[in-house]
Amino acid sequence: MSDYHDLGLQTDVTMWTTRALDRRRVLQMGLAGIGFLVTGCSIAQDNSSGACLVEIPEETAGPYPADGSAASRQSLNVLENSGIVRSDIRTSLATGNTAEGLPLTINLQLMNAAGECAPLTGYAVYLWHCSREGKYSMYSSGVTDEDYLRGVQVADSEGKLSFESIFPGCYAGRWPHVHFEVYPSLDLATSAANKIHTSQLALPQDVCEMVYTSADGYSQSIRNLSQISLASDNVFRDGVTEQMATVTGSLEEGYSATLIFGVNA
Repeated sequence: MSDYHDLGLQTDVTMWTTRALDRRRVLQMGLAGIGFLVTGCSIAQDNSSGACLVEIPEETAGPYPADGSAASRQSLNVLENSGIVRSDIRTSLATGNTAEGLPLTINLQLMNAAGECAPLTGYAVYLWHCSREGKYSMYSSGVTDEDYLRGVQVADSEGKLSFESIFPGCYAGRWPHVHFEVYPSLDLATSAANKIHTSQLALPQDVCEMVYTSADGYSQSIRNLSQISLASDNVFRDGVTEQMATVTGSLEEGYSATLIFGVNA
């Protein structure tokens, strides 16, 4: 960043505390990009420079999607259930039972990777993940009657949406993650046949270790996490840069995980 060495201490500090990938995007955008970063604006929203996010990797929906596709020898579809369009996904629509766990707000921002990062206004996201015990509602033993930790939200004018949930546990063989599917509209978010992209969000190791060793109910995740790494995970081992969420918060107040990502739309 030798061309921008006279922009002051705030710029220097901000640049060097930004992820390497984001620094590259900022430098590609020149002074306009640095201005956006220092003032706290989203890099992905500056369309004038042509710099944009790449499309987030396509990933498997896994064996427990409940999106109408055939999985685990079943074709369950929670997307047909009344009330599935919701921001708080902690309580089961079917039973009224609530998934226990440390609060986690999941913030997503959808950008058009094929259209100068214009926000994907009106697109819908179906999101799901396991419980703190590592179980998936509708599929796992003991929770087949539940449909919590699953929900649909619609992106606003900035491509943003969020879910109120719990921090997922770590089950054997997989890095802690959250599944999601992108649909071109809420009306089409009724079956996997209409989805345009499927991916997964990864959670950072330091936060996972903090939660699993300190929060109630996550004790079995400690051992599972110690036996897996991003390099050995069958989804993230080919690269996780575009899928790693930024997580803030505390054990006392709960956490927020944020991911800005691109989809070719």
